[in-house]
Amino acid sequence: MPSPDYAALDTELRSLLGLQTAPIAITFSDQAPPDTAPYDAPMPSPTPDGRTGRVPAGCVFWTHATERTFITVAADHGNCSVGSVTHGFKTLEDVGGNADVAALLESGWVTMDIMPTLPMVQQRPNFITYGPLPETPSDPDVILLRLNARQAMVLSDALPELRFEGKPQCHIIPMAKEGQEVAVSVGCMLSRVRTGMSNNEMTGAIPGPRLAEVIDKLKTASAADNLVAAYASEDKQRFDV
Repeated sequence: MPSPDYAALDTELRSLLGLQTAPIAITFSDQAPPDTAPYDAPMPSPTPDGRTGRVPAGCVFWTHATERTFITVAADHGNCSVGSVTHGFKTLEDVGGNADVAALLESGWVTMDIMPTLPMVQQRPNFITYGPLPETPSDPDVILLRLNARQAMVLSDALPELRFEGKPQCHIIPMAKEGQEVAVSVGCMLSRVRTGMSNNEMTGAIPGPRLAEVIDKLKTASAADNLVAAYASEDKQRFDV
């Protein structure tokens, strides 16, 4: 079966939701895709517990992936213990003694009983590829969206089963990959600070195999929303005199 036309799907998705930020494709794999460069920013000196990485946290790759396609490996994600766990690179036992985990627990931001319940990628990947959806070198596992409140509303109208999640923001990636669930995260302070994400934004994750289905449902929901908007606008004019 030929791969979908991801450029066309990207255009439809942007139009239906009115996206201001390009959707990105995220793919977990054993083999590196050909002709795709690794993310090659320098790594800073490690912390006393040994943490370092190409970026402060894996969610930072989302911001760079709107502009180009690149490959990452486990070490590139290593500065953020939580993200390393949700993305399948490390286990809870691997990170339990790390200073960033201790800081989150001591602050009360998260409790130890929550950690084992986090969605996680089940099979350790050798590579994760990030990039603009139209450029994806293979069928993506997850499509990540940057959303505002209105866009999340339209997605919710289209998908009554839509999951709304909180911290950590990155756990919507394994929810989409492993559970084939469409999920929105209101974000988390850890990710907002590290990525510089706007206070007006949240994120959404669509399972790659469900993208065409989600777009079809968005078409139906958007048509209904447009009819309601026209009615509400006309009705409102009685109060504008």
